[in-house]
Amino acid sequence: MVLVNGRPSPAACEQRAAREVRCYDFLDRLGVDYQRVDHDPAETMAVCEEIDRVLDAMICKNLFLCNRQQTDFYLLMIPGNKVFKTKDLSHQLGVARLSFGSAEKMGELLDVHPGSVSVLALMNDPENRVRLLMDEQVRSRAYFGCHPCENTSSLRLRMSDLVDVILPALHHTPTYVTL
Repeated sequence: MVLVNGRPSPAACEQRAAREVRCYDFLDRLGVDYQRVDHDPAETMAVCEEIDRVLDAMICKNLFLCNRQQTDFYLLMIPGNKVFKTKDLSHQLGVARLSFGSAEKMGELLDVHPGSVSVLALMNDPENRVRLLMDEQVRSRAYFGCHPCENTSSLRLRMSDLVDVILPALHHTPTYVTL
């Protein structure tokens, strides 16, 4: 794995999924600097830890959650090594019970599949149906890593760019939680 600046070459972009290329277009349009590493599908946190070492950034677990009625949806960003307990988060949000959202709803609302969800998928949520939740520990880091809506690449982004540039452009405001 090699860390490179910016998007893949135009020829390589032709071989990528449209949702991934839209992420690069979006970041480039905003003037956000990022580094990228291409890799085999990252389907476990163990693989993400290897990627983390190359990125020199905190890889986040991105969890797609919903309430019991499946009417409210959430994207939770937590450190990859942190244990997630639905009870703790449900209490902070005042929600009776949280569970993992279905792959179908994830695809419908964020245009991603399990294993590829990231904060950048919020660009596919112009109606703000998915509420962004960010663990305080994630916010405290200078850099974080995420997928560009496909789990065969990972990006290194500045947290300040996420909070000050990317999220305002997406019209999403994070709710900070402590887990």
